[in-house]
Amino acid sequence: MSRGPGSPRRICLTLPTNRACTATIADIGAEAAYAAGRFDVEVHLLILDSSDDATFADHAKAVDVLPAVPNVIVHHFDEERQRAFLREVIGRSGHAEPELLLDLMLPDAVSYGACTNRAFLLAAALGCASIHRRDSDSGYQTLDGEPVFPIHHELLSLGRSGAEAADGVTENALDPVHGRKPVSMVGGSFVGELSVDVGEIKEIDPAVYRDVVSLWAPPEWPQEEVQGLVEESFIGAGTEPFSVDRSVLDVPDIWRLDMCNIGFDRELYERVPLPPATDTIGSDYFLLHVVRHAPLPAVVHNRHIVNFYTPERRTGSGFTAYQLRFVKFLLSMLYLHPVYFDLEEAGPALLDPQHRVRAATIAGFARRTAGADRAENVRRLDAIDRCYRHLGGKYAEFADHLLPLRQELLDRAQADIEHFALLIDAWRPLVTASRAVGRTSGRA
Repeated sequence: MSRGPGSPRRICLTLPTNRACTATIADIGAEAAYAAGRFDVEVHLLILDSSDDATFADHAKAVDVLPAVPNVIVHHFDEERQRAFLREVIGRSGHAEPELLLDLMLPDAVSYGACTNRAFLLAAALGCASIHRRDSDSGYQTLDGEPVFPIHHELLSLGRSGAEAADGVTENALDPVHGRKPVSMVGGSFVGELSVDVGEIKEIDPAVYRDVVSLWAPPEWPQEEVQGLVEESFIGAGTEPFSVDRSVLDVPDIWRLDMCNIGFDRELYERVPLPPATDTIGSDYFLLHVVRHAPLPAVVHNRHIVNFYTPERRTGSGFTAYQLRFVKFLLSMLYLHPVYFDLEEAGPALLDPQHRVRAATIAGFARRTAGADRAENVRRLDAIDRCYRHLGGKYAEFADHLLPLRQELLDRAQADIEHFALLIDAWRPLVTASRAVGRTSGRA
C-alpha cells in the first residue's frame, strides 16, 4: 500500500550486523524514537542480521524489548529472509544471470558494500525516501547525559534543494549555482579509535605505518600529497567531544565523513549501488565520491559517532581476516582511483538535466578500468610482505599466510570491479522490482 495524503514521510534507519550488538540495537531504537518524535516521519528500523543463530536470538530479544513508539516499525531480517526477498526481486528484474546477481547481493563472505546494497533495495520496497546507516561497532556521544543523534541533521536537509536546506544549517557555503540540486547526502565522522585497525602498526613502528598506509595513494601522486594522505587517513574527527551543533551545507569534503554516520536521499542510492566486493574494507564509500564530483549539495555535521573495536579482529583468525580485508582494500585502489579521477573529470556531466546521476556513465568508468596493468598491485603485495615481516610476530605470520594467496587476490580485485559494473547496469531494474515486491507484499 502507498502513503496517503498527509501521511508522514517514510525513512529507513538501518543497522547491518554480523556480530553481537544488543546495546547498539537499544541505542538505534532510541534514535528511531527520536526521529519519529521530532519529525513528521515514519521510521522503518531495518536490522540486517548475518550473525550466528545464538547471536540472532539475542538480537531478537533486544528487538522485542524496544519500547513501542508511534511511527516506528522494526524489521529484523536474518539472511534467509533477506535471500528470499532478493530471489523475488531478482526474478522480477529479469536479469540474465540471477544466481550471479544473488551472490553479489548476498555473498558468503563479508561485504560492506553488499550489506548496504541490500538495505537500499529493502528501503525501496518499504517506500522510503531516504536511508540512514549506522554500524554495530559504534555508539553515540552524549551531551548533558542525553545521546546526540545524527539523524537530527539528516532529516533537516535530505531531499530538500540546496536553497531550501540553507535554513537548517549553521553555515551555508554552497555556491548558489547548486541551489536547485537536491541535498543527496548528510553525514558526520567519528571520534575514538582509528576507523581502520592499523593503529598497532603505528605504535610498533611509525615508519612502517607510513609505508603501509601510503600504499592506498595513487602511484602518480607527489610525495607531499602522499604524506598528507597518511596523516589524514582513518583519524575521523579526532577526540574532541560534542558540545554544540555545527553543520555546513556545501559540496562536501568527504575526508570528514564515515559510513557509520551517513544518510542518503533515494535519488542517489536508487540510481547507483555500492561496490559488492567481498573481504574488502572501504568498499562502501563509493557514493561519497559521486556526490563530491557530480557535484551535489551535502551537509557535513559534527554529531560524530563513537567508534570502537570489537576484540575478535586483533587475535587469531579475526586478525587474519581483518588484515586480509585491509590488503584487499589496498589492491582495490588500482581500479577505484581511475574511476574517482574519471568522476572528477566528468564533473557536472555526471548529472542529467533533472540533477540525477547518470549511472551508465559510471558503469563505463568501472568497466574501462578493469583492464588496468596489475604491476602496481604486485608492488603493493611486495611492500606489504616486506613491511609485515619487519614488524614480526603475528604480522610476519600473516605475511606467510598471504604468500600462497597472491594470484587469487590479484584476480579477485579485478573481478570485483567487473562485478561492480555489472551491478550498476542491473541496479535500476532491481530497484523497480523491489518497489513492486513491496507493493504486492504489503511492505510499501
